[in-house]
Amino acid sequence: MQEAGLINFMKTILIIITIYYVLKLIARFVFPLFLKKMMQKVEKKFKEQQHQNSSNETRAKEGETIIDKAPNTKEKSNKDVGEYVDFEDIE
Repeated sequence: MQEAGLINFMKTILIIITIYYVLKLIARFVFPLFLKKMMQKVEKKFKEQQHQNSSNETRAKEGETIIDKAPNTKEKSNKDVGEYVDFEDIE
């Protein structure tokens, strides 16, 4: 077995510092590219949504009301919820 000596310890520290600075250097160049690519995707989706919304708006005339789905009228309200209590504001 090898004994841990000062030389091996210094090599390990040097390797850790080198890896740290290499990763830091790579991150300085790669992260902005990654961020730029991600922002382009978001911008593309936003433009597609704007285009889709603008095409939907041109279909309807101004002041016209469009109902996409009729409300479900089968549901009944529960009248036995509780008792109504009238109150007055006290000054």
